[in-house]
Amino acid sequence: MEKTNVMAILRKYTMIIALALVVIFFSITTEGKILFPQNINNLISQNAYVFVLATGMLLCILTGGNIDLSVGSVVCFAGAVGGMMMDKGVNIWAAAFTMLIIGVLIGMWQGFWIAYVKVPPFIATLAGMYAFRGLSNVVLQGMTVSLKSETFIRVFGGGADCYVPDFLGSGEGLNMTCMVAGCIAVVILVAVQLKGRINNKSKGYETAPLASTVIKLALISAVILWVSYKLASHKGIPTALIWILLVLLFYGYLTTKTRIGRYLYAVGGNEKATRLSGINTKKVYFIAYVNMGLLAAFAGILTIARLTTAQPTYGQGYEMDAIGACFIGGASAYGGVGTVPGVVIGATLMGVINQGMSIMGIDANYQKVVKGLVLLAAVAFDVLSKREKK
Repeated sequence: MEKTNVMAILRKYTMIIALALVVIFFSITTEGKILFPQNINNLISQNAYVFVLATGMLLCILTGGNIDLSVGSVVCFAGAVGGMMMDKGVNIWAAAFTMLIIGVLIGMWQGFWIAYVKVPPFIATLAGMYAFRGLSNVVLQGMTVSLKSETFIRVFGGGADCYVPDFLGSGEGLNMTCMVAGCIAVVILVAVQLKGRINNKSKGYETAPLASTVIKLALISAVILWVSYKLASHKGIPTALIWILLVLLFYGYLTTKTRIGRYLYAVGGNEKATRLSGINTKKVYFIAYVNMGLLAAFAGILTIARLTTAQPTYGQGYEMDAIGACFIGGASAYGGVGTVPGVVIGATLMGVINQGMSIMGIDANYQKVVKGLVLLAAVAFDVLSKREKK
């Protein structure tokens, strides 16, 4: 019985354990450089698009292991349109809003073919990948457009000065706003978890042992405070982190506390049974891809803000990073299984691998080999686990 419990725990926290081991490995091989405050800051800023796109990709995968291959091209196309608009003097907020609307329209276009015409998602989004990459070149005419608005760049996380101001400190030493924010996050986390535990107990639901809950909260709190300290030691909270947290918190709530969230899991678990129960499964598919288009456009905003330009080559390979983060984070290739916290683990693991190998000076081609092997291992683990249960 104890062996079974241990195996269940190891299976549940495999990717967290893998992330910890990878961090330890690169800490040793890079002589601690990967844990420098500036490198942790870079890890967040450079992988903001992965967190955003992977969150949207998760909703597509939940519907039955479906993916969206067009997100990298949509990032580029939305960024191209926004960049050209701002270059011609259009208000930055109008440009950003237009980019989001473009993302929604693209999501509606692809969602229509997938949900109502029954074109396989792989084919529909592959067509989108080619089409929107081509349209990006048409809009930009093969050229690079530089962003001139400092406000846009600072608000959406690009440039060297894109940090939340230190409202509580003198600007010297630790960023006190960052430290206080970390402490508040820990308090909120503990309060929410304990309230949920109390509610579950009062309703007669099964709850995890108190000791394991305390240990889990202690470890998560320690990580939050440690990251807060590292960021505070550099320049504080990067603007990109604020956007990442907003996306993660919103979709974490949507997938666990709302009706559409339950429908996504139900469709992925058994589409036929879900349809027979009276749920409009076509609408669920449609919403998943409209949402993916919206988040791809938002990732486009973050991308051009960070790079301060719009280019027809942006977004290449972004779809693979998003898909990899989901599967590495525990999403099932069959659908119906996956969480937003798992996406965070997967995206962070990929970011650490990228940055660790870059610091070590490993060739970019070998980095792709390693990411491919990690993705294969994660999906193979999912397949073997399901086979073992059966």
